[in-house]
Amino acid sequence: MRHSSEGVAYVADEAARTESEPKEPLDRTLSNHIGEMNLGAEHQLERGLKSRHIQFLALGGAIGTGLFVGSGQILAITGPAPLFMAYLSMMMCVWVIMNNLAEMVTYLPMKGISIPYFVGRFVEPSLAFADGWNYWYAYAMLVAAECTAGAIILQYWTNAVPVAVWIAIQLIVILLLNIIAVSFFGEAEFWFASIKLITIMGLIILGIVLFFGGGPNHDPLYFRYWRDPPGAFVPYLVQGDTGKFLAYWTALVRAGFSFITSPELIALSAGETVAPRRNIPKAARRFVWRLAIFYGLGSLVIGIIVPNDDDQLLSGDSNASASPYVIGIARAGIKGLNHVINAAVLTSAWSAGNAFCYSGSRVLYSMAINGQAPRWFGLTTKRGVPWVAVLFTLLVGCLAFLNVSNSGAQVFQWFTNISTISGFIAWIVIMVTYLRFRRAMEFHGMLDALPFRTPLQPYATYVVLFVISLLTLTNGFQVFFPSQWSASNFLAAYITIPIFLVLYIAHKLVYRTRLAIKVEHVDVLTGKKEMDEMCAADVEPVPKNWLEKVWYWLA
Repeated sequence: MRHSSEGVAYVADEAARTESEPKEPLDRTLSNHIGEMNLGAEHQLERGLKSRHIQFLALGGAIGTGLFVGSGQILAITGPAPLFMAYLSMMMCVWVIMNNLAEMVTYLPMKGISIPYFVGRFVEPSLAFADGWNYWYAYAMLVAAECTAGAIILQYWTNAVPVAVWIAIQLIVILLLNIIAVSFFGEAEFWFASIKLITIMGLIILGIVLFFGGGPNHDPLYFRYWRDPPGAFVPYLVQGDTGKFLAYWTALVRAGFSFITSPELIALSAGETVAPRRNIPKAARRFVWRLAIFYGLGSLVIGIIVPNDDDQLLSGDSNASASPYVIGIARAGIKGLNHVINAAVLTSAWSAGNAFCYSGSRVLYSMAINGQAPRWFGLTTKRGVPWVAVLFTLLVGCLAFLNVSNSGAQVFQWFTNISTISGFIAWIVIMVTYLRFRRAMEFHGMLDALPFRTPLQPYATYVVLFVISLLTLTNGFQVFFPSQWSASNFLAAYITIPIFLVLYIAHKLVYRTRLAIKVEHVDVLTGKKEMDEMCAADVEPVPKNWLEKVWYWLA
């Protein structure tokens, strides 16, 4: 049977819906969502992704320029303690957001699901429309940020080549990989992600060795740079405890750049995951701990091997061109390794730019075929590549050429600010959607039907929603200090907010959508029966020996 509402269709077998019906009748046509979900088995994507695959995808997306390059900027401005504290704090926020997404996608792990799909289904369509465009905007800006980072990294070797040449080369390679050689995209991303994971693990081990004096000079570092002036905290803008708090708050805002879009990767892979109700919760639990190891220890190592006043760190108006890890290795006197690590960091930036262009173009293509963007963004090549969406996404990525007339540090900061706030807004929407979803499940007496429930809910979501909202509103607080005012910095910090609001309000005025779908009309049933039946056929593997038991636990 097919239901239609405001041009949106549902495909469902109503006769089969006898289990887990809500306590009150539900009009599913009032719960609008983007696109059509065909729930027949023949229309579901092939499920070939296992828990370790989706963890790998998410970790590969999370570990990148933010940690390898952006962390040096945070260290230079705030000191090692705020850097470490900020990454730990942001990981707690990511843990809650990951739990929100995991609960929803484990309940409905259907083909073609996206974050805007859940927003439109559980909240309302105007917010879903604005959220879809916000994701594209974030991905496009991240392409520019990664190209800027790539140019900064390349300048470590030489300043003889104009920065515009480096940026142009990166954009051309990204274009070729996304249009001509798209068949190699998945394989390339696998190896790029492998390089990133091996690199960060090696750097953490190296940091521990240098901590205890295992470098060529046999000089134990311990927490020397936390004790020596200026110490663990570098007061920001004002002196005293207030300056130390502002340093932490600045570090927390900037640490967000490292994590944006990473929780979503596990959620978006749910439609292609083997035994999703077993593997998605497992991946969500493992992901946050592995993130804690890589980012927690990774940020701690940076503060151990590099002093925050090293003049090679990316800060202020500098054109410094080194990752803090590369600087630390050079300071330790390990010859040659700094070039190897710099090359690995470069592949990280290139990989991320490639992945962000791919993701951004697919978001734009999806919106086009669902009527949320102009139809010509849906044009594809004979191989099915959405070439117009790719070109438009890369066109925005060309903003990286701002680096030609401004310092690398300044341009990188603009793009990280813009993309970070887009990511924060996306997280706010996710949390609002989760709260509406949970409230609807409670209203219909179906909370116990959730196959995966996470601790501290919904209270943890309310706390993180408040924190992320506050970070979004105060992310550019420094520009309001008279000595720090800059029109360009103000725009980079706040332009995303009015853009999102204009998209949301314009859609609402044109389509006359309600403020929010009433809780009693939120559709919590479509797709549940089919997903229950599919997941009921899952047989959990039984380990035959202790080696398999360890492997199943890890993977």
